[in-house]
Amino acid sequence: MRAVAVRRFGGPEVLEVLDIPTPSAGPGQVRIRVAAASVNRIDLSTRNGALTKAGLLAPAGEVWLGWDVAGRIDQVGPGVTRFDVGAQVIGLRDVLSAAGAQADHVVLDEAAVAPAPARVSVELAATLPLIGLTAARSLALAGLHAGQTLLVTGAAGGVGGLVLELAAMRGIRTLAVAGERDEEPVRALGATWFVPRTDRLAEAVRRQVPGGVDAVVDAAVVGIAAHEALRPAGTFVALVAPFAPPPLRATRVVVQEAYADGARLAELAALVDAGRLTLRVADTLPLDQVAVAHERLAAGGLRGRLVLTT
Repeated sequence: MRAVAVRRFGGPEVLEVLDIPTPSAGPGQVRIRVAAASVNRIDLSTRNGALTKAGLLAPAGEVWLGWDVAGRIDQVGPGVTRFDVGAQVIGLRDVLSAAGAQADHVVLDEAAVAPAPARVSVELAATLPLIGLTAARSLALAGLHAGQTLLVTGAAGGVGGLVLELAAMRGIRTLAVAGERDEEPVRALGATWFVPRTDRLAEAVRRQVPGGVDAVVDAAVVGIAAHEALRPAGTFVALVAPFAPPPLRATRVVVQEAYADGARLAELAALVDAGRLTLRVADTLPLDQVAVAHERLAAGGLRGRLVLTT
């Protein structure tokens, strides 16, 4: 089968599509015939060596790429009870040293897999696992109840947009930060207030929410500038640990770490089918154009995910 890998770190030119043996499902595992796999920023950090430099990924001869997958189960291992061959599923590969999802096949633990949403394309379904689980866990860590206020940076992005929708379902009032041209779409996702990106973020937020917001989900990795919009003793949820601000003014700073949670993923897929979560694809490319996908993602400005198809 084909699988995307790097054998040296660098720019998109180091990406390779290798021919390797097709894996088999072990105990408690399923093998998925991949139909679509999205490209995430962590793939860029894997490719350029940033994760290895940070001590998050051990050096290896080959490093495999791809977290999100949508496809059909074509083999089940001993002990699997939730899925049969032929099931359409989505899943998340969350062990960096394991085989990646940007391949013709991927083997995942049964617990990392959920039934695919039935009312969207396989390409849209492939965008859900990482951003959906990140958004859901970020909101849970914020610890808010109905009527409280939440600042969401990067509100036009994949994670930020889902945070807005999940928060609206819980009656949480959200202040969305994004580019000026994104005001209409983020308001459509349930934002209560909108603030265009600015160097004076805290000031702009406090004009809308005097005293500061109850919590922040920093999807755009703004850091301390977003933290200054937080009320004393509020909660700041960081998505990238090295850029988490200090807990000034008795605030609580927590770092969200996504993991493969098939049960939660099934709940999110059901919300997609109910029309309550919005998934977006910027473009689809064949697997062998993975380098093009990396170039486009690094350039920024996308509204939606890039998805590789097999």
